Amino acid sequence: MAAFVEHDPDVKRIFEVKKSDKEPFKFPPPGNLEGITTKGKPILKMADITFTYPGAPGPQLRNVTVRCSLASRVACVGVNGAGKSTMIKLLTGELEPDLGSGDVWKHPNCRIAYVAQHAFHHIENHLDKTPNEYIRWRYQYGKDKEALEKVTMVITDEEKAKMAEPFNHIFTDADGNGKKEKVQIKKLTEGRRQLKKEFEYEVEFVGKDSSITAWFPKDDLLKKGWEKIIKDTDEAIAMRASAFQRPLSEGSVEEHLEGFALHREFGTHTRIQALSGGQKVKVVLAACMWNNPHLIILDEPTNYLDRESLAQLAGAITCFEGGVVMITHNNAFCEELCPEVWHLENNTLNLKGDAEWMKAALAEKVEKKDEAEETVDAQGNVTKLAKKKKTLSRQEKRKRDKRRKARLAQGLEVSSSEDEDL
Repeated sequence: MAAFVEHDPDVKRIFEVKKSDKEPFKFPPPGNLEGITTKGKPILKMADITFTYPGAPGPQLRNVTVRCSLASRVACVGVNGAGKSTMIKLLTGELEPDLGSGDVWKHPNCRIAYVAQHAFHHIENHLDKTPNEYIRWRYQYGKDKEALEKVTMVITDEEKAKMAEPFNHIFTDADGNGKKEKVQIKKLTEGRRQLKKEFEYEVEFVGKDSSITAWFPKDDLLKKGWEKIIKDTDEAIAMRASAFQRPLSEGSVEEHLEGFALHREFGTHTRIQALSGGQKVKVVLAACMWNNPHLIILDEPTNYLDRESLAQLAGAITCFEGGVVMITHNNAFCEELCPEVWHLENNTLNLKGDAEWMKAALAEKVEKKDEAEETVDAQGNVTKLAKKKKTLSRQEKRKRDKRRKARLAQGLEVSSSEDEDL
């Protein structure tokens, strides 16, 4: 490697700049994911996917299987036209695989930041705003207004018809009496709860007051054709969870922008139209990552970042607690950062990786973060968050029950807070 670097000036400059005294970018912490206890456990994956563009003589991709985790440091490489961006669009739901070819799965609470090369056109429509104002505009209603249109989320006429089919449902009154009625689901309320290992979603009904709702298991709703609405609901809930991590206020956004080396003079007090090209790139990166993503996908970062910013990016990737996938033609930049490689060639994917790193990643435990006790909105309103009740293991439950019996035998009261003392 040393000889290769020495004989290639461009590569040498990249590695030299990594020694820069500039502070690395600071990606926001991704936060907890229910059920993810190790960094090697998948949070996004697709299996046996084939994709053919309309009118093409053959598939662009054949039988592709990949998985992403919080530990992922992936370089997606291949010649131009090999299908790198196509594969990423399939992974993120922007494109839909050939019918019956396989499936794509994402953890329901997983948030993804996809910095596509064409993402930079977004800020061209907001040149009169400051970067701070732009981010607050973009996320003011919880969802990302600049999110890409996903083919996989467009509801077909057949799906609409299936979703509108009436069915029998039993409504139970306050006395426990049941009454069967034929109903149609109007919408999902964005309410979701987990019973054992299955999610249930709250629904409203056509012709009923909005106060009359019911909870349905996910599998039941999937059979009724509500799969795409469930995915949209999961996205909304995941975004809402990120809002609890920090308020969408001027001060919080300013701090976030400073993490991308865009200090308040430029981030809060300068309009985007007056920024340099490099500063605009930082605005785009910061805006894409405001939602505390668990996985960051960067499309050809060496095309739009200067040497200094590449060094800052490399530092951020090294420290980031979530996963990173980089589409690139610059193997030299990714070689030290990415022990896993997705190599696309001849419409197929070859996976390469550092076996020791893979083994360590699968075993590394996820450090759970303390949940926020309150959230503050952009207007300064404070909302206290209910704390989740602690879930006890079987051994802890037996220990608790033994202590309770002993206290009762002594004529002592049993406190409901006893669980917390275990």
